[in-house]
Amino acid sequence: MTTTTTTTNPTRTTNTALTGDRNPTTGTDQPLLRRADFGDFQLPNRVVMAPTTRARAAGPGLVPTDLHAVYYGQRAGAGLIVAEGTWVSERTIGFVHVPGIYREAQIAGWRRVTDVVHALGGRIVLQLWPTGAASHPAHLGGALPAGPSAVNPQERSFTATGFQDTVTPRAMSRTEIATTVADFRTAAHNARRADFDGVEIGALGSFLIAQFLSPRLNRRTDVYGADRAGRRRLLLEIIDAVADPWEGRCVGVRLSPYWTSGDTFTADPETLAAYDELVTELNHHPVAYLHLRGPETARADHAGTPCGTPDFAAFARYRRRFDGPFIANLGFDRDSGNAIVEEGIADAVSYARHFIANPDLVLRFALGRELAAGDPSTYYTGDARGYVDHPVSA
Repeated sequence: MTTTTTTTNPTRTTNTALTGDRNPTTGTDQPLLRRADFGDFQLPNRVVMAPTTRARAAGPGLVPTDLHAVYYGQRAGAGLIVAEGTWVSERTIGFVHVPGIYREAQIAGWRRVTDVVHALGGRIVLQLWPTGAASHPAHLGGALPAGPSAVNPQERSFTATGFQDTVTPRAMSRTEIATTVADFRTAAHNARRADFDGVEIGALGSFLIAQFLSPRLNRRTDVYGADRAGRRRLLLEIIDAVADPWEGRCVGVRLSPYWTSGDTFTADPETLAAYDELVTELNHHPVAYLHLRGPETARADHAGTPCGTPDFAAFARYRRRFDGPFIANLGFDRDSGNAIVEEGIADAVSYARHFIANPDLVLRFALGRELAAGDPSTYYTGDARGYVDHPVSA
């Protein structure tokens, strides 16, 4: 296989054997459609399906269904599918109708999904998702959620009766932290049993791992707080635990240093500097790739139209610090995706809304066809409508 050279230089030169003198943004020769060597992941193209919560595990036991198998099978043309965030234990639940990976029935349900994706030539990893203090007692049988410290994240949790404001959580004990790390290790074992190609650690947004990374929510004075090194300790322990069941580098990490939400999560200089150190530290752990969510200014509207140009410099800041494959996310269309790969800032680009409404997104990029727009009213409805009924390009 011919691959590009991966270095930490955000302006590295693209392999001329792959580009030649042809137009890099049209047809099958565009940068997004080149093969990529992601270590243990060999990708036929660089169009990644980002994890999107779709709330379709509406039956008993939060088990993936045949709808999930159809949904992911339809999108098997992606260079890599990152399946929706999935609970590693009952303690981590924080959103309705999201599947888990901690019961035998859930493992069997996911195995049907991976069988279909693999039969269609796809590659799929599972994102492991804990909500922590961003959960709500409605998800936990009335019990308080647990976070790094007893500080309300001031978020909203989607429950069976709609969105509810979060409450002040319990501060996790050292025993609970050790149990959480063990839950991730078990979930990784279960994901391998379900025949996933790897896993991605969801360390983004307002959820548990990001809470530990935040000095506003993590006010601990023990080894899991007190300073930057302490605040990133949980994530690094989880990475090493999750890598244990896999031979080689099959563990991705998704981060969102630019996440902004009220006064709790702010992309200020202190936060970005802390993420500088964290991303550099990832080079010393078994990380297959870094999946980075960019600034909100590039978010697309509900029709899927970008509301701004992705900030390439924001991604380049962390590309310089990470030695492995790098996936950029948020606000990209075909042209901006091709551009960030061509400039060497990203090795691949992930898409969420575009994949929801365009199961054949890679084909549409290849042929330069117009993209369909999704219907947000169907995102979390629980049935086939707006989930597996999107037409493919004729």
